[in-house]
Amino acid sequence: MKIHPDKQLLDALFPHIRQYQALAEKHGINDIFQDNGGKLLQVILTTSLEVLPGREGNDARDAAGNEYELKSVNTSLTKSFSTHHHMNPTIIAKYRRVDWIFAVYQGIELQQIFLLTPAQMEPFYAKWEKKWHDDGGKDINNPKIPLSYVQNNGRLIFEA
Repeated sequence: MKIHPDKQLLDALFPHIRQYQALAEKHGINDIFQDNGGKLLQVILTTSLEVLPGREGNDARDAAGNEYELKSVNTSLTKSFSTHHHMNPTIIAKYRRVDWIFAVYQGIELQQIFLLTPAQMEPFYAKWEKKWHDDGGKDINNPKIPLSYVQNNGRLIFEA
């Protein structure tokens, strides 16, 4: 196989990518290329949050120990935030205890960050719980939260 001419550009950029990864690791993010790791790093540094280890609990906490659920959207691809692949009453109960941070991106550019409280999220929790019970206890696959709801109801905490 022949090497693409852009491989030289990638090789020139890679030392900077390694620095980016080293910064991410300092903040508990093991891979900037997986699970929105690069965007997660930008959000936690912008909000002074700390990443919580593991995949089962909440995503981050502040200096006072308050925990947060973090979500991001790339508006070049979609206008809604993904939630959880197995939404059920246990997950909803976990979500009801924390504020949510919603990061709005256009491509890789951070545009806005919003904060929503459990009370502001309650319409979704009630709807998901009802659907779960109405469907006989079947987990809901990744219900969405519209960007418009976040922008209209959340508190803007960062704008580029």
